[in-house]
Amino acid sequence: MLGVDLAGSERRPTGLCLLRGLKVELGIAWTDREIVEAAVKGAADLIAIDAPLSLPRGRRSLEEHSPHHLRECDRELLKRRIKFFPVTLGPMRKLTARGMRLKAELESLGFKVIEVYPGGAQDVLGIPRKSEGKDKLYEGLAKLGLEGLKPDASDHELDAVTAAIVGALYLLGLHEDYGDPKEGIIVMPKQGLTSELLASKLRTLA
Repeated sequence: MLGVDLAGSERRPTGLCLLRGLKVELGIAWTDREIVEAAVKGAADLIAIDAPLSLPRGRRSLEEHSPHHLRECDRELLKRRIKFFPVTLGPMRKLTARGMRLKAELESLGFKVIEVYPGGAQDVLGIPRKSEGKDKLYEGLAKLGLEGLKPDASDHELDAVTAAIVGALYLLGLHEDYGDPKEGIIVMPKQGLTSELLASKLRTLA
């Protein structure tokens, strides 16, 4: 399982987390090539990327002037009062373009790729977001008993851990799909998962 907290530019750090059971291996990548190499080296059975991986229905490109700014999965986030940034908002355009490009490359190599949203997943799991303080996010993840998680991990790496956890929940069937498969899905944790249950389920994927 590879979790990727994707940056909008190769000049900014991208957080990586290879998750096997409760064991995490953290890292930072810069280029798309480094991300692909991490997936290949880690023999990832699933890649969970924190970035929009599709466009709203009716929008042909990120550059065109269009009234279409939200996907169905985005509307579902709104309904659940989960804060997010639309794919067409400022810097999100670069992130969306990079995410879509990276997904296409990884899928061409045979990888299964899903879109996740660590901030929203943290809301569902009752874990503080990094906006509330990196230490609080670390403490929330540490309660799961993850091996290899270190207090000095960057916020990018901690969000990558969350992305990988959501990927694991996807494989375990403990997830909800927000959106329309024909337009784009955000995979989110199933409601009501406790830290104890989540940790016990993750162990089964070791």
